[in-house]
Amino acid sequence: MGDPDEALLARVAEGDPAAVRALVARKLPRLLSLAGRMLGDAAEAEDVAQETFVRAWKQARAWRPGAAKFDTWMHRVALNLCYDRLRRRREAPTDTPPEVVDDGPAPDRGLQAMETGERVAAAMGALPDRQREAIVLCHYQELSNIEAAALMGISVEALESLLSRGRRALRMALADMVGD
Repeated sequence: MGDPDEALLARVAEGDPAAVRALVARKLPRLLSLAGRMLGDAAEAEDVAQETFVRAWKQARAWRPGAAKFDTWMHRVALNLCYDRLRRRREAPTDTPPEVVDDGPAPDRGLQAMETGERVAAAMGALPDRQREAIVLCHYQELSNIEAAALMGISVEALESLLSRGRRALRMALADMVGD
């Protein structure tokens, strides 16, 4: 099974603008989703995606297919950039979180959805980094357990253990929301 991005990446390395647009169109939504869920901040997620693409352009000429798929490499770069940002956050905490504006049509439903989203985001943020990474990769990025384990550099059994512990912690943190 070859790398589905190999031909496109070769065109990017040659400087083909259409290939660059195609690569961005193919990868950007998943990178934004991954970074957004890891960081909980859309602006930071955009920065991570941008930096990931910059690194992809630099790597395009030297890329040699074989050990890993290009998609896997891009996910790893994005995750590493997320972890760098998370480490910096711990070093410089902020006093108050930024306010979120609700653009929804029904204020009561929008407020309830926002509160639910905030609770889920807070519960995800409270998980240890590796558990959060496993849940994001499997549930939000929809990677298979095999793909997620390979990306994280662990066995499938270790991934399943992280998923189990993460799900259990989320269930406990959000137990009062079950009836909602």
